[in-house]
Parts: sequence; C-alpha cells; structure tokens
Amino acid sequence: MAKAERLGSTTSKKGNVPTFGVCATSIDAASRKRCQNILKMTADILAGKVCLPDGTPARVVWTPTLIDGEPQADTVARQFKDAGVDMIVCVPDTWAFPQLTLISLIQQFPDDVPVNITCGNSGPKPGVVYCHAVSGAIAQYGRLIHINVGTWPDTGQNPVMTEGTAENLIDWAYAALAVQALKGRRVVVLGHDSMGMETALAHILPTRNTFGLEITRLDMKLLADMIQKQAYDKKELKALRAWFDKHLGKRIELPKKADSDRFNTSLAMYLMVRDLMKDLNAVGGGFMSQLEWGSDPRGIPLPVADGMESLFNSTFDHNGRKPPLPYATEADVQGLLTMLFFTYLTGGAPPLFMDFRKVWESWEICALAKKLNIQGLDGATLWEQKGLVDGDNSGSASLDWAAEPSASIEEIMNGISMPLAEKHYFPGMGNSVNFVSPAGIDGIAGRMAYSSLSGMFSLVWDEATTVGLPEKLCEAVCQTSTPTWPHTFVVPKYATMVEYKQYAPANHFHMTWGLSPARLQFWMDMTNVLSAAPWAERPCWIEGVDRPQPLLYVINGGETNAKMLRARG
Repeated sequence: MAKAERLGSTTSKKGNVPTFGVCATSIDAASRKRCQNILKMTADILAGKVCLPDGTPARVVWTPTLIDGEPQADTVARQFKDAGVDMIVCVPDTWAFPQLTLISLIQQFPDDVPVNITCGNSGPKPGVVYCHAVSGAIAQYGRLIHINVGTWPDTGQNPVMTEGTAENLIDWAYAALAVQALKGRRVVVLGHDSMGMETALAHILPTRNTFGLEITRLDMKLLADMIQKQAYDKKELKALRAWFDKHLGKRIELPKKADSDRFNTSLAMYLMVRDLMKDLNAVGGGFMSQLEWGSDPRGIPLPVADGMESLFNSTFDHNGRKPPLPYATEADVQGLLTMLFFTYLTGGAPPLFMDFRKVWESWEICALAKKLNIQGLDGATLWEQKGLVDGDNSGSASLDWAAEPSASIEEIMNGISMPLAEKHYFPGMGNSVNFVSPAGIDGIAGRMAYSSLSGMFSLVWDEATTVGLPEKLCEAVCQTSTPTWPHTFVVPKYATMVEYKQYAPANHFHMTWGLSPARLQFWMDMTNVLSAAPWAERPCWIEGVDRPQPLLYVINGGETNAKMLRARG
C-alpha cells in the first residue's frame, strides 16, 4: 500500500509521478503536536487514494515543519522543491498570519501550481478564520485557490476529518493530478484534419498554452509503409488473432479469405501503433482514416481501424488488463482531449467515443414504440419521459462499454460482435465493432470546444446515464442509424432533448463513467476552461454535488467573467 513520506533534509524527487506536498501553519507551542497529527492524517488520506490511469499512486509528502512565519515558509518551500512538489495542500488548525505563512510559501512556486486549503470548522484556535483570511488575500491578487471548509473535532490530539471533507479533498486532488500529470506529455495523431471538420482541429498553440500538452503529428503513410514492411511481431499477431477467435468466434464476420486477411491487417495496425505510441511516450492518440486511408477510391483503400481504436480505449487486450489509452477516430483532437482529461480525472475509466447521432425526443421514441406495438409501457421509464440520444460511431468505442463497469473480460467480450464494415463508408472494408451498452451506467457526457474569439477552450457537459430499450424497439432505433456500429443510449440529467441537440458543439461527444461534477469543475478551474452547462433545469449550485466556487470568481463578476479576465492575463 502506498504511504505518505515524511520529508527530511535529503528527500528528493522520485521519477515523474506528480507529488502532493502537505503542510500546516501554527500559532503557539500548545497546538503544535495536534497540528502535526492533522498533517500526517491528511497526507495518509491522500496516499494511495489518488492514482494515475495505470494505477500508479500520486506521491504524497508532508513536512513536520509548521509554518509560523517567513523563515519556516522558506524552509518548507526548499523541502517541497527538493521533493518535486507539484501540488500544495495546507491544513491549518489554528490562526496564523497569511502573508507571513502560506503566501510566503506559495509565492516561491509558479502561479499554476494548484493550492488547496482544507480545514475543520473549529472554534478554539481557529484554523477556519485563517483559511478565510488567506483565501481572501490570495484571491485579491488574482491567484486561484480552492478552500475546503470541512469538519473534524475541535478538541483532542488526533482528530479525524469527516468522510465528506475527505471526499471533497480527494476530488480536488484528482483534478490537480490530472492537470499536473499531463503537462509536458504528448498525444500522437496520425493524419491531418479530421475529414475537414473544423470542430476537431489540432489547435497546437492553444493546447500547449492551456494544458501543457504537445501534439505530435505523423502522416498516415508511415503506418501504410509499416504494413507493407510487416513491421510487427508476427508471433504476437497470431496470439491477438487467436484471442479474438476464442472470445468472438463466428461473431467475427469473415466470409472470405480476403476478409480474414484484412482483419489480420487491422489487428497488426494495433500492434504497430501501440509500439509507436510507446516509443514516443504518448498518453493518447488519434487516427484520421477517412478519407485518404480507407474511403477515397482514387487511392488504394485500406482496412478500417475500428478494432485498433477500440482496443486502445479499453482496459484490456490479449495480454490482460491494461490502462486505457484514449484514442480518437477521425483524428478528432478535441474529442481526444475530452476523453484524455476524463480518463485522468477518474484514475483510468474507459472513454466512449460516439457520434452525436439521432436525438430522439420523448414524443418521437414513444410514437415509434406505439407503432411497433410495444406492450407494458406506462410512461415510467426515463427514456419515455425524456427521450434519448443514440450515440454510435464506427470507431473508438471502448469494448468495456459493452457491459457494466464491474464486468469481467469474458462478460464484456460476450456482448461484442465484429460485422463487416459498411462498404458505402469504407470501401477498404475490414470489420466494425458492434454492441449495445447496458442500462444504468452513470457518468459525465460532454465535449471540448475551442473559440478563436476568446482564445479559450470550453466544455459542454451534463451528468448522464444510459438506458435500455425493449428488444424490438432497440433494434428499430439501431436500424434508424447504422445497425452494425456500437450503440449507447444516453440520457442527460438536466438538458432537455431540444436543448441537447441545439447546443452540441460538434458531431461527436464522449462519456466516461465514475466522473463527478465537482471533480470536473475543479479541473476546469485549474485549466481555466469555460464551463458550458446552459441547461434551464440545472441550478447554478447543487450542494453536495458541485464544488464551491473559488472566491476569485465571486469577487470578479462570476466564473465566466473571472476566467476570461485570467485568460487576458
């Protein structure tokens, strides 16, 4: 089990894992031991609870040096820098003097280092008064800080914070980890603009400036050449094919030897691109495919990349469990960014890439059910009340979404088939991935967008859940779009279907399970991404769901205005 590290004079940064530094202030000798115990308690709560997508826990360090004034602030700053601290958590339990303590500490770190103050609502000394004093001072000079005024006992040497206080801190910590872990990393995109879709362009400079991410761009010719050279491990390709044959058998549609050969080529693409991504230390990727790769008859159309893309987005392959590596079909970079951030915010939940396909308003789906003579409907189901979005796309659907989040690999694969690709779309043929997601998967559905007017990214989002349909109705809905592709029936929590289909920022959207609004909001604060949730039914603040607004927003005209002021510098 991961443990928090007590800092000493020789502690140094270990590897490239982002590091939380936990510190505290003090005001008198009588409170020092209690303050140090709260420090260690907080560090132990974070240790092992906040992980990267591959399961690696963030590093957590704490210092027994309490920040009484400037000399101690300098000491802790040196300790944190030596340890490679990327994120700072202060847990005050007593009053102290803001400028002499935390402000003197954080001014020795870059402005984009996330800072959190977590305190109990204590009366005796009191740390909560310090929290408000230092938060107000920092907000006045324009720096972002989050406070978590929670609860732990006012007395006793070993107080324990409540579960709710700890959950709020962990949500903030996951957002901070996602921000810091992706700085300086890269995604690898094969191909150029996503079929000419302006909503999917690789905005190189804004992406670098906003998120610290690099976008490595490679030509699809490289992969075509690697196929010709058979630049893959033939023994592993045989094992991958055998794994698919074992799990899917006749559910892989291969009527001719040429179809089997094309299927093998698509599996070889996964192995080659996987190794290429590994060589470049990439955290995500994308593949243009259409038009030049598989759809333009002026060239030599090659097999679809659906299987490759789905495997990258899944939590397993023929070698067993693995972290998902977010991967976007059609070189949709803004879709890739959405999935990448969602996956890091959840510590490795698999992303779902979908077309924002047909939006079924309640009246329309109910009319179809009536036409099909579906019995037993009484208006009680969510899809009858709200309607649904049929999310489906030829590529990039994580295989995990064929079953419930807790399902085994075998259970997931039992729900998947691989029919031949639609020849109209993909004359290069190959095999698509097909399944229908089960009902009851909760998460966030959303989509990144970029605007040249503001020079800022935004995220259109809502809580969402999946629904199931009666078998006959399900088949009819799938037939309405493309039946051989994966289908996930998504219902947003607050958006009406009229709002949803009017405010979609692109033709693709994405969903990840296990992501809470508060965690997402913390991340949007730290990255200065605009939150776009324009749903009339969603309150501006939901207690126990949303994170409290930073004071910086309150004193600068609201969240959107404050973020735009920050973007102007």
